[in-house]
Formats: sequence, structure tokens, C-alpha cells
Amino acid sequence: MDLPVHSEQTETSPAAERPARMSRRQILTLISMASVNFSSMMCYSILGPFFPNEATKKGASQTVIGLIFGCYAISNLIGSLVMGKYIVQIGAKFMLIAGLFVSSGCTILFGLLDRAPDGAVFISLCFIVRSIDAVGFAAAMTSTFAMTAKIFPNNVATVLGSLEIFTGLGLILGPPVGGWFYHSFGYEIPFMLLGCFLLIMVPFNIIVLPSIEANPSKYSFLRLLRHTKIVLICFVIFTLSSGLGFFDATLSLFAMKTFSLSPGYVGLIMLGLSLPYCLASPLLGYFTDKYPDCRVGMIVTGGVITAFGFCLLGPAPFLSISSQLWLLVLMLGLIGFSLGMTAIPTFPEIITCAYSEQGCEEGLSTLGMVSGLFGAFWSMGMFCGPTVGGLITQHLNFEWAATVQGGIGFLAAFLLGIHSLCQRRKQRVQEDQQTDESSPLLNGSGPQPHVEGECNLFA
Repeated sequence: MDLPVHSEQTETSPAAERPARMSRRQILTLISMASVNFSSMMCYSILGPFFPNEATKKGASQTVIGLIFGCYAISNLIGSLVMGKYIVQIGAKFMLIAGLFVSSGCTILFGLLDRAPDGAVFISLCFIVRSIDAVGFAAAMTSTFAMTAKIFPNNVATVLGSLEIFTGLGLILGPPVGGWFYHSFGYEIPFMLLGCFLLIMVPFNIIVLPSIEANPSKYSFLRLLRHTKIVLICFVIFTLSSGLGFFDATLSLFAMKTFSLSPGYVGLIMLGLSLPYCLASPLLGYFTDKYPDCRVGMIVTGGVITAFGFCLLGPAPFLSISSQLWLLVLMLGLIGFSLGMTAIPTFPEIITCAYSEQGCEEGLSTLGMVSGLFGAFWSMGMFCGPTVGGLITQHLNFEWAATVQGGIGFLAAFLLGIHSLCQRRKQRVQEDQQTDESSPLLNGSGPQPHVEGECNLFA
């Protein structure tokens, strides 16, 4: 078992259930996690408005651009699995700080790639630098999720939802700031500034980040993947990230070509996606913690709304609706909100399944595996999204690619909803049988009706 992070969370008295002031360790952790989320996501999102256009000038096709974005995800996938498995041996704090350092160096190096020769050399260096950067990002994010769940075990979704404000701010500021600096000063300056900003976060987190000691777990990722519900939730995570990866590789070129927009204005359009997500995440996280039985219902509902938004993003060719800038921005806003509605409940729901249904021991090691699993499927989607989206866009068009993406998201939500309804029905039958067996034979009253808790759709 892991050593306790703070003893006040082990109390079970009614007084302990009342909201208490956060401890110093919790406050420092929040500050550290917020800085990591903000700086990492800002550096990640900077590429969207201008890199596809710059890579095209360097001789990269739409498919190759998608692969450059996708290789980041493949390396992130491998890194997430390795870091999640060995987070206890490596040390959560060291893993996070080392990840930040690697990401900052790679961000600066990526800003120098415009000096590389066109063609194969430029493309190869893009693959190498992005792959190494992805490993650093995987280390930082895996540690962030695991430490947050360890230090805030009773409010995981609320804290993660609050931290998504800073994730959203990074996504919001990255595209317009990157697009503006690129338009004003060229290719190198955006990466230099943000790489240095990320580097400053290293000593800051060394000072404020608490250390967590734990013992390794005997369980593996396969134990988690034996549970059908966890597999379906991971499929949902895959569809979410593939949608975001699809935007990275295709949205800027589509907006520039269709509406004749500059990179700076494309960055502003991307605010329509990240701003609703940023603003809604804290409320969605609080609602998820307060009504845990609603988690699967939120995931399914959010997935359906996301699919609807993708179908109208182009819009879908079979709808016979012409592309409009206002419709594009409106659907990006709808997708941003529904992504939060779908993504926020997934992590705490997997933790609940791992503890209560799979029998995994509570502690940092299990949380690390859950974080690694989350990051692996997220990265898998980030690879398939830009890669497949780039292929469909190149051979068909953006409208069909967005429609396919929406269809995959709807399929994931539909399968999870069907599974949850079947499990609910099975649970009711078992409860009715237990009631029949425990009732006296001469008791004239029938089985007691099943009492539903508040908001437990698809529980």
C-alpha cells in the first residue's frame, strides 16, 4: 500500500465530509499542476495555425503533415504506457520535471527546423524532434494525472475539471499567440518564446511540487483491459483525441482555403473550440463528483452531441448545406462543450472500475496505470485522427473527413450506452432475485421496488 499523502482524507466522520480548507500540499500541487497544464498545452497547440502551411512550403504533402502530427501521438502512446507502469520506480516528481525539461528543449529545437533543407531532411527532423518531445509530454501528463488523483481522491473530477481551465487557456492562447508571432516575426520566434517559458516551469516545479512515496503494484494494464466497460470508455477517449488531432492537421488549411483567412484569424477561430471547453470543465467536474452515477450518461450524451457537431462542421456533403464561417465557429463551440462533457468523467470512472470492480489496490501505482492507459488511448487517437483525416482530406475533402470522424464518435457513444443499459438491466434482475429469495414464503407482498438514486442514467 502507498504511504498516505495527507492523513485528513482518511477520516470517515461526518465532520470530515464537510468541505475543509485545502492543505499546503494540496495548494502547492494545484499550482504545480496548473502551470504544467498551461505551459505544455500552449506549446502543443502553437502548431495548428501555421505549421501545416509552413510544412507545405518545405515540400510536405497533406498526408505527411498528418503523419508528423501522428508520430507525436505514437511516441506519446509508448511513453504513456512505460511511464504509467514504472511511475513508482521512476518517481512521480522526477518524471514530471524531466518531462518538462525534455519538452522545453524540443520546442526550441523545433523552432530551428525552418533552417533545414527542404524535402526529406526537414521532414525527417520533424519526425525526430516531435517524437522525443512526445515522450517528455507523456512523462509530464502521466505524472500530473496520477498525482492529482492521489492527493485529491474524493474530488478527482472537480480538481481535474478546474485544472482544465489552465489546459483550456493553453489551448486558447497557443493558436492566436503562435499565429500572431509567426505573422509578425516569422517561424522561429513562437517556438523560442514558448520553449523558454516551458523551461522556466522546471525550477518552479522543483520548488513547489510535493514528493509522493509508494510501493510498486503487481498488476498490469491487461487487468484493466479485461473489463468491458473500461475498454469502451477507452474507445470513447480514442474518438475524442482523434477529433482534436484531426483539427490540428486539417482545420487551418480548410479555413484558409475556404474563407481566405490569415493564420492569425485561424488562431482566433480555434478559440471557438477551446473556450467553451475551458469555461465548462470546472462545472462539469463538480457535477461529475457530486453525481457519480451520471458519469456514463454524460459520456454518452456528450459523444452524441460531438458527433452531431462534426457532421455540421463541413457540413456533411449529403446535407447539401454550403460552408459558412458562422456555422463553422458555432459547431466548434458545440464540440468544445461536448468534449468537456465527455472527457471529464472518463478518468474518474476508470478509477472507480479499477478499484471497485477489478479489485486493484488503491495507490499511486494503480493511478499511474490508469493515467498511462488514458494517455495511451488518447495518443492512439491523436495518431489516427490527423493521419486518417489527412488521407481522407487529400483524396476526398474536409467535409467527408469531418463526417467520418463524427460517425466514429457516435459509434463509441452508442456502444457504451448499450453496454451500460444491459448492465443496468442485469443488475436489476439480480436484485429482484435476491429480494425474492430473502422474502418469507407466506409474505403476501411482492418484491420491493428498486429505488433509484438521483440521476443514475446509464450507471
